[in-house]
Amino acid sequence: MSITNGYATLAELKAALRISDYIDDAALERAVEGASRRIDGVCDRRFYLDAAASARIYRPTAQWRVDVDDIGTTTGLVVKTDSDGSGAYGTTWAATDYELGPLNALAQGRPVYQVNAVNQLFPTHVMPSPVQVTARWGWPSVPEAIREATILLAGRMFKRQDSLLGVAGVGDLGALPVMRFDSDIEELVAPYVRRRVL
Repeated sequence: MSITNGYATLAELKAALRISDYIDDAALERAVEGASRRIDGVCDRRFYLDAAASARIYRPTAQWRVDVDDIGTTTGLVVKTDSDGSGAYGTTWAATDYELGPLNALAQGRPVYQVNAVNQLFPTHVMPSPVQVTARWGWPSVPEAIREATILLAGRMFKRQDSLLGVAGVGDLGALPVMRFDSDIEELVAPYVRRRVL
């Protein structure tokens, strides 16, 4: 098995767990991939970049603004509108007709998720959703906090096989249960949680 769109490498997880052999590599890779997808679910976004651009449609939040999913690069970016509700998206916007937001996000290694009209307005009176955006979706690169959270969560998931009944060990006061939440992981991912774009 190999890790697909994981936010940490097998080598990083093995180093964190101080594992030097290859016996558990498949289980460790599953843990990295599982942790990565779980973080996607918690954050309502993903931190890898699509290899190719694809089209999605959106309804403007105002005549001058469309909130979109994370766009990780302007390569392949195309904005089109459907002014008559035909579903043809026949009007292609020039790059000078819109501005991406937040400003400077891409230069800082973060995605943009707003398309703001500059020289014209988005149609808001037609159905279905009148704006089509073709882009490479996702983040330009994995943030360091997400990488660290992935390593912590993957390590936790891997070690969980040693406590299948929910008991991490036995102490002076009896059984030590596996904690449901890890506050360090929650703290690392909290700044990256985003509401879903409809």
